[in-house]
Amino acid sequence: MSPKRTLLLLAVLVLFALGARFAWHPGTNASDAKPAASAVPVQVAAARQGNLDLSLDLVGRAEAWSSVTLRAQVSGQLESLAFQPGSRVRKGQLLAQLDTRLLKAQLDQAKGAVARDQAQLKKAQADRKRYADMLAKGYVSKADYDTYQANLAVAQATLQGDHAAQELAQANLDYAHIVAPFDGITGAPLVWPGAQVSAQSTDIVVLNQVQPIRVAFSLPEASLGAVRTALSRGPVTVRATVPGAKPLAGKLEFVDNAVDNTTGTILLKARFDNPDLRLTPGQFVQVTLPTTRIDNAVTVPVVALQSSSRGSFVFVVGADDTVTQRYVTPGPVAGGRQVIAKGLSAGERVVTEGQMLLVDGTKVRVAS
Repeated sequence: MSPKRTLLLLAVLVLFALGARFAWHPGTNASDAKPAASAVPVQVAAARQGNLDLSLDLVGRAEAWSSVTLRAQVSGQLESLAFQPGSRVRKGQLLAQLDTRLLKAQLDQAKGAVARDQAQLKKAQADRKRYADMLAKGYVSKADYDTYQANLAVAQATLQGDHAAQELAQANLDYAHIVAPFDGITGAPLVWPGAQVSAQSTDIVVLNQVQPIRVAFSLPEASLGAVRTALSRGPVTVRATVPGAKPLAGKLEFVDNAVDNTTGTILLKARFDNPDLRLTPGQFVQVTLPTTRIDNAVTVPVVALQSSSRGSFVFVVGADDTVTQRYVTPGPVAGGRQVIAKGLSAGERVVTEGQMLLVDGTKVRVAS
């Protein structure tokens, strides 16, 4: 085949292919090849302005307001326990009872001595009166009278000692009834009925006062100045959070007088009323301690802030639902809110969800 005929055949084939494509897509044109862009669905939040308290999140540990290990003040055999382990008890409630038979006998003996010496005192008083009359009439000597005067003084002193012995015996008998010194929760018994209890040495039960209760935590020394400034404004509210429950509010009441040189921290304690017994001594809790207050701070949700090589920015939604990529100066974060120190005004809407599909000038649709 000649070259001229070959070129003619190729031209026919090209024209045929173009005609077939046009016949297959008769309505295609340049404008139809690029569909119009739709609005991007986003979620927004308005920037807020107000006072913001910055805080520290620390780990604390609850401790009993008061804790005492009860011991008997007299020796004897433990007769009974009058509490359920782990139960709440009231001040003055009986917790344990010692055998009182020996103590009652000692009290009766002391009462008998008082009665005997009261009679001796009356006789000594009568003798002195009789000899005083005889001395006035010259029937007895002054030496005889002085003897009966001394006998009266001895009788008075003996009776005073008997009264003291009776009070001691009564106190020992009262000590056989071991009562709660304050409202609290009992632990497990440390001794059981039938055991011999020694005075001031045998532990019976540990009683913890948990209403109110304290939470102790350590603060970095760099934050101590901010805490003292907060205390100068008034009581500082501390929040303690137990997993799965709402935070409890308490008051900061103790700042230690020295920083621990080994850890660079200082010990603080907060008081909680603990009305529902949510806090238990020894329990670890999350503590939130306010440190600094920023007045009239502009804040947005933390998720609204984005970052790039040029810095931090937010997407601001205008009145025509078009976004503007605006670079801002961020500040601290508190309670899920990001402080915007510069570049944003209160009331402006910022995108909180859907930023990955946005560029400057994108049309958006605010989703409910």
